[in-house]
Amino acid sequence: MIYPVALTASTGLGPNAFYLILFVAIAILSYSVQGNLNRKFKKYSKVATRDGSTGYEVACRMLAQHGLSDVKVTCVEGQLTDHYNPENNTVNLSKDVYYGNSIMAAAVAAHECGHAVQHAQGYAPVRMRSALVPVVQFSSQIVTWVLLLGILMVEVFPGLMLAGIALFAMTTLFSFVTLPVEIDASSRALSWLQHSTVASRDTMDGAKDALKAAAYTYVVAAVSSLGTLIYYIMIYSSRRS
Repeated sequence: MIYPVALTASTGLGPNAFYLILFVAIAILSYSVQGNLNRKFKKYSKVATRDGSTGYEVACRMLAQHGLSDVKVTCVEGQLTDHYNPENNTVNLSKDVYYGNSIMAAAVAAHECGHAVQHAQGYAPVRMRSALVPVVQFSSQIVTWVLLLGILMVEVFPGLMLAGIALFAMTTLFSFVTLPVEIDASSRALSWLQHSTVASRDTMDGAKDALKAAAYTYVVAAVSSLGTLIYYIMIYSSRRS
């Protein structure tokens, strides 16, 4: 997300007021969501899996049952750094998840394996998200400067700011396409856990709660990106009016 605080001095009161309210609201919401995720992680990290399976074992079993023998499970540094990398076909789990035998570790591991299954099965939102990756990577490298110059030159060269808005819109689209991808991965994870020996009826509620808390972080990111996009559109409109 781009925070154009330095640019607001040269803009109208409307966009400034909007972004100030947006910035404060998103900051509070992000802090709340992240705090909730950390609390859930600590809470369910103390609840053991029914059969004692670790995150690594859960990942290996789920991948094997989906016929994904070519996907490797690795351990990475950090907390909440778990991710699936389609470039080298690896499920990367943080140490707490990789070695942990909690329902939280199992849920996170299964979620990341859900992404691997999505790629293997050609899940449509994943294909769209993958297609957007190079565009977003390119956009992120130049969009700040394009928008800055676009705001300064909007009266003589409005097309430049429109180009910046279009570039940032790709980032916003990427954020929203990510939502169904993450929700579907969690759905696949919960479905597999429910039919495995890893979770009991009681611990399944914990797995659902934990993955729901994680999903909220993506919702906040998407809303934040949309709000910032609207902010830039408001700047353009106010300068051109």
